[in-house]
Amino acid sequence: MDKILGIYVSSDLHLDKLIKLCQAAHKKGVEVRVFFTHLGTRLCLDPQLKELQSCASIALCKVGFESNELDQDQTNLRQEAFTSQAWHAEMIYECDRYVTF
Repeated sequence: MDKILGIYVSSDLHLDKLIKLCQAAHKKGVEVRVFFTHLGTRLCLDPQLKELQSCASIALCKVGFESNELDQDQTNLRQEAFTSQAWHAEMIYECDRYVTF
C-alpha cells in the first residue's frame, strides 16, 4: 500500500464512524493505523473492534488503558498492541494523512 492514514482516538464515542472510515480507506488500498488513548481505550473492549482489526493496525496507550482501570483479558488484542505514546509519534511521522476522533 502506498498511502497511510493515521487515526488518533481519544474519545469513547463514534466507533461505528471510525469503523466505516477504516473500511472505506482499506477498500481504496490505503493502509490504516489507529492509536487509542485516554477515553478512547474504552473502545478496545467493544465487540465491534473485531471489524476494525480486519482493516487496520491497532495500538493503544497502555498507560491510558490502565488509568481507565481496564483489563487486558477483556480484549482480543495482542500484547504488542499495548504500547506507549512513542508508537503514536512514529505513526504521525509515517502517515500521509492524520485524523483525530
